[in-house]
Amino acid sequence: MKKLLNKQFYKNYGLYLLVSLLLFVPVFQHLGSLPIRLWDESRLAINAYEMYHHENYLVPTFDGEPDMWNTKPPLMIWFQVLSMKLLGISEISVRLPSALAAFFTCIFLLFFSVRYVKSFWLGLICALALVTTPAFLNVHAALTGDYDALFTLFITLSCFSFFSFLENSKNKYLYLFFLTFTLAFLTKCSAALMLLPGLFIYAIIEKKLIILFKNKHLYIGILGFFILCGGYFLLRETYNPGYLDAAWKNDFGGRFFDAVEEHQQGFWFYIIHRFNIWLLFIPFGIIAGLLNKDQRIKQLTLFTTINAVTFFLVISSAKTKLSWYALPLCPLIAILAGIFIYFVFSLLKENKKITHNLPFKTTPYVLMFLVFFMPYILIFKKTYQQKENSEEFYQTSYYLRDILNNKREGACFTILYDAYPPHIMFYVNLLNDKGKNISLRNNSEVQTGETILTAQNPTKEFLETHYNYEVIDEFKNIKVYKILEEKQLQE
Repeated sequence: MKKLLNKQFYKNYGLYLLVSLLLFVPVFQHLGSLPIRLWDESRLAINAYEMYHHENYLVPTFDGEPDMWNTKPPLMIWFQVLSMKLLGISEISVRLPSALAAFFTCIFLLFFSVRYVKSFWLGLICALALVTTPAFLNVHAALTGDYDALFTLFITLSCFSFFSFLENSKNKYLYLFFLTFTLAFLTKCSAALMLLPGLFIYAIIEKKLIILFKNKHLYIGILGFFILCGGYFLLRETYNPGYLDAAWKNDFGGRFFDAVEEHQQGFWFYIIHRFNIWLLFIPFGIIAGLLNKDQRIKQLTLFTTINAVTFFLVISSAKTKLSWYALPLCPLIAILAGIFIYFVFSLLKENKKITHNLPFKTTPYVLMFLVFFMPYILIFKKTYQQKENSEEFYQTSYYLRDILNNKREGACFTILYDAYPPHIMFYVNLLNDKGKNISLRNNSEVQTGETILTAQNPTKEFLETHYNYEVIDEFKNIKVYKILEEKQLQE
């Protein structure tokens, strides 16, 4: 008996290890291949770098000043700082929290299915559907150090913690909901509130709203949420006056009611631009789930559908639309698509009238292999190759990273860059930490004898028109100039 148990133990855990490896590889392979990306990732990278060095864990800074542009609570930055302390400062340490969040979101779908539906195969199907969703394994998602993958993990956990509470009335799930919802709020602020309409509607449909409101633990959870989140905002305002006003403008309502930075799109923007073939499975998944004889699958389908539809309607009604705002939809879509695939899988596996005429008992598993083979290969290639879509734009970052990795010479020069520069600042900071004398400024007065690096054509034209120079290095669109003297231009 003991040998049999040991054999079963290794068989089960060997299977889970194999599945974990299947999910792990696409997420983590070549995680640091691309240089730090502009906008949110580079801003967070600078925030984390400065917090790492200055050890001011309450008020994130940018270029030494309190950051009043990125006003979200610093939970993601704290994780990045921890990653830097463990691994050193690099692209990987900036992105590791996002990658881990994406990986654990996939793992959660697997284990939630095993625990609630009592089906390993449904969980595996949903996890594979999620990890092969291109929108999920993308820049500004699982592959870069932005907020959205971590936010998606906490939103998914809070969503299904609430579902678990309504299903079995155990207060531990209600507290788990408030914990993960609080973490979601501390990650991406008011975006977490978009989760609530779907939960509210489902509670009404299930006729459990009154029971919920009569539960004293609901109010304890609400109080805990306001103490933790409100406490941070008030404490931050104390040490960073003006923060509350900036956070209100940036994170509460402004992006919903007005198109920020011209990010205005049509209502169906997220459907058209974000999802792959799994979107086509959703109607079949909803039908198969709602008509399923297993009451657990029926409830899971109803809950997931309501939350997917309401979340889609909320983000599609907002004036500001950015493709990564739809990332929390990815796990929900993976579940609905997975329910249909699982329905066909179970039909082939359990219906004796069908399996009697099949040549092999392995047919259901072969079908599942065929369904996921090409999507998995495509996502594997995507994350393995990490194609650069903006190589010319990021050429300065590649050049600086080569110096950082001792693949190129360079010790003392000034970078002229006439635009928003945090993706370059990150590498300048790291190089200066290694003893290089490198500075970064926008186009300004150039001094005789300076060494200037630039990749911008207007800056090159300015230097070549106004100065005598020597080109001491050239790489693709980059030129490094030694400024000899100012030209005497004829009037």
